[in-house]
Amino acid sequence: MLKTILLLITLTSVSVLNAADGKLIATPGVSQIEGAAGGGLVPWAQLAGYASRDEIAVNAFCSHGNVDDFKLSVCGAQVNLYDRLELSLAKQEFDVEPLDLRIRQRVLGGKVRLYGDLVYSRWPQLSFGIQYKELDDPLVANLLGADNDSGMDYYLAASKLHLGAIGGLNWLWNLTGRYTEANQIGLLGFGAEGEGHELMLEASTAILFGRHVALGVEYREKPDNLGLKEDDWKSVFVAWVPNKYVNLTAGWLDLGEIAGVEDQDGLYFSIMSNF
Repeated sequence: MLKTILLLITLTSVSVLNAADGKLIATPGVSQIEGAAGGGLVPWAQLAGYASRDEIAVNAFCSHGNVDDFKLSVCGAQVNLYDRLELSLAKQEFDVEPLDLRIRQRVLGGKVRLYGDLVYSRWPQLSFGIQYKELDDPLVANLLGADNDSGMDYYLAASKLHLGAIGGLNWLWNLTGRYTEANQIGLLGFGAEGEGHELMLEASTAILFGRHVALGVEYREKPDNLGLKEDDWKSVFVAWVPNKYVNLTAGWLDLGEIAGVEDQDGLYFSIMSNF
């Protein structure tokens, strides 16, 4: 994990002159744990990077969440093609510390901008996305009664940035509807006997203090497929965007109960480089 973060910082230092820069600083958001552009937990409507409609942007990121009994590490990459299509790849490693067990999952994502612009259109930007997820080893998912070791999420996201909306500060909000059968975002498999896809609500909001710092909160509903209580996820985060080539995010996670283990909360950290 540390070696990957250092590599991202090195790549940032040699790619400054080549980065796409057709958007306002901080408007693409950060990297979501399944690889899409957005917040840490929730995909937003905006696409990754600063590419305008005649540019291509490429991003790389790593994130790490550490709660009481579990750890999640994610690294991945995104490409934004002409501010119309986003493609992403993420590799997740989920450590179950009480069992000395590691679960790995790959996520392939795609997002297409359907309408609007985050800043300049009257109505919110709308995007439709898919995330294909596949476990490397389905043993734990099978033992818990999951139907499948792979699955597809579908989501529709709406995002809007209001300039000078609150005391002269910029205000961003996002609403996402996700159609999913993933158990704990897929780390515990997909579906269960008699259970399938459900529509879940996800939401984010943030205040931008100047051009470089954002403070926000996120909320993500979760389905209950395995007979284990799957609490909704919440987070509070601070993102620092010193320039258009790198951003850093830190936050507090409240994940509730995971696989029967209660009160899972802790810290979250992410770094992203924009090329």
